[in-house]
Amino acid sequence: MVKEQSRSAVRKAVIPAAGFGTRFLPFTRAVPKEMIPLVDKPVIQYVVEEAAAAGITDILIITSSGKEAMKNHFTPEPELEARLEATGKTALLEELRAIQHLARLHYVPQHELNGLGGALLLAEEFAAGEPFAVLLGDTVVESSTAEVPIAQLIRRHEQTSGTVVALERVPRQRVSQYGVVAGTPEADPRLIRIENLVEKPKPEEAPSNLVIASRYVLTPAIFEALRRAPAHGAGRELYLTDAIMNVRQHEAVHGYEIEGHRYDIGSKLEFLKATVEFGLRHPAGGAKFLEYLKQRLS
Repeated sequence: MVKEQSRSAVRKAVIPAAGFGTRFLPFTRAVPKEMIPLVDKPVIQYVVEEAAAAGITDILIITSSGKEAMKNHFTPEPELEARLEATGKTALLEELRAIQHLARLHYVPQHELNGLGGALLLAEEFAAGEPFAVLLGDTVVESSTAEVPIAQLIRRHEQTSGTVVALERVPRQRVSQYGVVAGTPEADPRLIRIENLVEKPKPEEAPSNLVIASRYVLTPAIFEALRRAPAHGAGRELYLTDAIMNVRQHEAVHGYEIEGHRYDIGSKLEFLKATVEFGLRHPAGGAKFLEYLKQRLS
């Protein structure tokens, strides 16, 4: 049974989660980077919860060899549940059961790790001609409003009927890590009609400091655009940015500067920042953690 959500124009989401996680070696030799915990929940759970909160009912996780832990996390474990019930830990039992009913989860392996674009090509049958959301599996995005970040994009997709990508402003010296956009603001200044998109430019060559921020709503046109996209480098990577610019030739493409904060858990510094932020807010130990930090910093 899927948890009831408000009706959404976008019912499906794809979570690419097949990468090696090289920035977190040696930890990621045995554990997927998407299973890195923020206090007591793995990153992938935060991502699935965000999608479910936006009304997504079906989620396809693009995975790879050695990442069975992600699937196991969302699969019922009767022996553990029986032990929790027998010992009266009903609150924890209900929390575990709730994880299983966030959405219908589907899995497909990516045998050739040829980039984000290559991963999304595996989702064509799942999308079945519908627009769909994409949430990167190693990134937590917290909203500063009641509307979760992917829901903010879905609402703009409903307004424009086209592709919408999440945007974030970063210091110009960091733009070389991202896809950077140039465009014209609509009536809503946070909504940008994209005119150009440059993958990882030098800071002095970047068209702006607005970068793509790990959340997308894509139309079915993306699949043909991906098949036409050039392959880059020795790994023959397919860049999603190339395909989005191809889609722009036929339909409007917008970016929306999301109201929220993004934590790229693939970065050690961002992981540490997120651990502190989430730790301070945790109901079971946040206050004690704050006291510890005060003592440590004094």
